Amino acid sequence: MNLPQLKIDNLTARLPIIQGGMAVRISTGALAGAVAATGAIGIIGASGMAFDELRREIAIARAKAQGGIVGINIMFAAREFWGIVETAIKEKIDLIITGAGFSRDIFKVGHDGNTPIVSIVSSARLAETAAKLGAAAIVVEGKEAGGHLGTDRSIWDIFPEVRKAVNLPVIAAGGIMHGVDIVRALKIGANGVQMATRFVLAEECAASAAYKKLYQTATQDDVVIIQSPVGLPGRAIKNVFVNKILSGTAPAPVGCDFCLKKCSLKYCIIKALVNSQQGDVDNGVVFSGEYVWKLKDRTIKPAAKIVAEIVEEVAQVPA
Repeated sequence: MNLPQLKIDNLTARLPIIQGGMAVRISTGALAGAVAATGAIGIIGASGMAFDELRREIAIARAKAQGGIVGINIMFAAREFWGIVETAIKEKIDLIITGAGFSRDIFKVGHDGNTPIVSIVSSARLAETAAKLGAAAIVVEGKEAGGHLGTDRSIWDIFPEVRKAVNLPVIAAGGIMHGVDIVRALKIGANGVQMATRFVLAEECAASAAYKKLYQTATQDDVVIIQSPVGLPGRAIKNVFVNKILSGTAPAPVGCDFCLKKCSLKYCIIKALVNSQQGDVDNGVVFSGEYVWKLKDRTIKPAAKIVAEIVEEVAQVPA
């Protein structure tokens, strides 16, 4: 099967693949730019970044993208949500993807800044709302996704409902691991797919070696659901800190930067994500998709090679 292009507003990606935006500092400018250069869409995970840092990462991505499409992902739950959005628009980011909460006002801000807004949703109702408010596209995320989750339903159950509800580009996300999954999504009406887990093992991914090692060794039993202080469940790989979360013994924050609009303060999710990104996985959270253990090849390689392998996998699936 040959892959179609993905059109979002006035943007056209040669490949209908969006690299998922992974916070905190897992998908930075280096990864987003490398993916964008292949003809797919590269995304910077902007949650947790300072404004100047985001400017630098966008510049890095642009330098590597060879004219390809670069966007950001920002969760609405972040206290600096609007500052991140405004910074990205001023830097002329190609598109903004937002989830982990829902903003009704961002669509006007995007329109005024000539920046397409893509909403991550997990229901047809919210997809319809986003479409009416001016979303340029919809990412439908099922329970199979990594990080913060908005549903306990499978992407394959939710997607047909969303596809029927809106007349926008609709991107399938959650559990899309290999070419056969992409073909399955396209055959039920997806305009594209979003993939994150597979790109953690890219050379350009900013995750620490210890973080990537957990991806390389994870088994099915290692992938669990935790409760995040954000107020949403999250999917992560078992380690020392995750076991503490599951047993209710994770340490409460010492001081607080008030980085979230709402936080249970049961533990500091941002510090846990920063720790693991920097290599202290025993004191951190490593988010992953439900099927990380299904990865056929867990070697670390350039993002361009990962994309090329995905395209080849699709080509081998009967149309």
